[in-house]
Amino acid sequence: MPEPTAVSRRSVLLGGTLAGAAVLSTVAAFPAAALPGAGALRRGEVFTLGVASGDPAPDGVVLWTRLAADPLAEDGMGGMPNKALPVQWEVAEDERFKRIVRHGEAQAAPELGHSVHVELSGLRPDREYFYRFRAEGSLSPTGRTRTAPLPGAMTGLSMAFASCAQYEHGYFTAYRHLGEDHPDLVLHLGDYQYEYKAGDYVAPGGNPRDHAGPETETLANYRQRHAQYKSDPDLQFAHAVAPWVVVWDDHEVDNNWADEIYEKPEIPQPNFLARRKAAFQAYYENMPLRRAQVPRGIDMRLYRRVQWGRLATFHMLDTRQYRDDQVGGDKFPNADPARLDPLRSLTGAEQERWLLQGLRTSRAKWDVLGQQVMFAEIDYANGETEAYNPDAWDGYVGSRQRVMQGWQQAKVRNPVVLTGDVHSNWANDIHNGDAVVGTELTTTSITSGGDGSANLTDQQKAYLAENPHVRLYNNQRGYIRTRFTEGELRADYRVVPYVSKQGAPVETLASFVIEDGKPGLNEA
Repeated sequence: MPEPTAVSRRSVLLGGTLAGAAVLSTVAAFPAAALPGAGALRRGEVFTLGVASGDPAPDGVVLWTRLAADPLAEDGMGGMPNKALPVQWEVAEDERFKRIVRHGEAQAAPELGHSVHVELSGLRPDREYFYRFRAEGSLSPTGRTRTAPLPGAMTGLSMAFASCAQYEHGYFTAYRHLGEDHPDLVLHLGDYQYEYKAGDYVAPGGNPRDHAGPETETLANYRQRHAQYKSDPDLQFAHAVAPWVVVWDDHEVDNNWADEIYEKPEIPQPNFLARRKAAFQAYYENMPLRRAQVPRGIDMRLYRRVQWGRLATFHMLDTRQYRDDQVGGDKFPNADPARLDPLRSLTGAEQERWLLQGLRTSRAKWDVLGQQVMFAEIDYANGETEAYNPDAWDGYVGSRQRVMQGWQQAKVRNPVVLTGDVHSNWANDIHNGDAVVGTELTTTSITSGGDGSANLTDQQKAYLAENPHVRLYNNQRGYIRTRFTEGELRADYRVVPYVSKQGAPVETLASFVIEDGKPGLNEA
């Protein structure tokens, strides 16, 4: 495999401590006299949550930060005053900020948790840029981002995607390695943070670290929890090396929630819609999202497209907010025949129409569905009996069939489904009847489930026997690194041997190639 497109190797992005590296590269450009109330530059004292960028377009990206002097403050306000604070930002073509191309000022308002979302335009396509913020006499770490190519360009793309990072279950070493792979783009497919109070969700072998605060139900709770996750240096590192495109799964709100239905209907949760509203608000505040994603009450349109020239279109789906309730009481696995009801929907009618229309009009070489739950049919029972995961597309067979028929009717050249959620690596050929019509790449978790294992249990080996379209199953932790070109998509399954302690190495477990115009996986 050719090396992924490299970013600058200098310490500003590859050093051990982001805040310290940022000071080395930025102190000269922000003289102390220019900082409000500052006698001397201070090292990121209100930028404890790092910086991020996201949703790249040919002419710009979103830049993000959130001010927090005390990230774990119980009121969720990060130790900041109850007033808007000015935040200056700069964008440059070089990491030393000698060639500044954009600058301005934004307001970090308490109504948005003192977060800042700067939607840039007017930048050059397919270019690397560096950015930083200053506020309250403090200087942020430096972030690296890039713009997308022009719509007709066939520029190659190095993209990594990840899912499921339970803070208590281990260290985010895989995020660090993901950043060190120098991707042009990062997709996060959900379960960015988890809602449980300390000790309620214990990994095999125990939890090496704890959540702060109670189970998240209020806006203050969700803000505090996001801040705890964002305080992790490995996660900050991964955010600082490339733009991210994010969608949620369930744990950003409540385990296995479905539209307006909470996890356990038998246990009343009368505040669930208020909880959902608070979770959506905090999610927007803590992610590099555009104004189009600002929540409106209990609703937030998160499904959207990001295009990478004519090479790839990423159709980012929301499989939680609009779904029907899971069949069979959400018991895993089950064979409730209601899953076959063609009227059941995982995406909701409006999002489904949006997706199918986008597939019909797409001219991309690769059409990629970035989403949460397993798409390919997976039988989890041995022998002649059958049982399926009701939380996945298997619980919504009509939805899956309409999507597959949609991409076949649209003559989509290379449909690829990216999946998270299941805390294990899978590589699946997608069948419609006997024909292979697409490919699914499923990433394991960053930490969720603890250390995991390279050795399969007898039950896990049976999954492979029952499902011959599954080309890989593995229960280690990590992420997937991809390389898109005009002729092929290559996927490297990157795994770490443990997450219960820091410093784990990374290796490539397996690699697959999808050839242009030929759905299905080939071992590389």
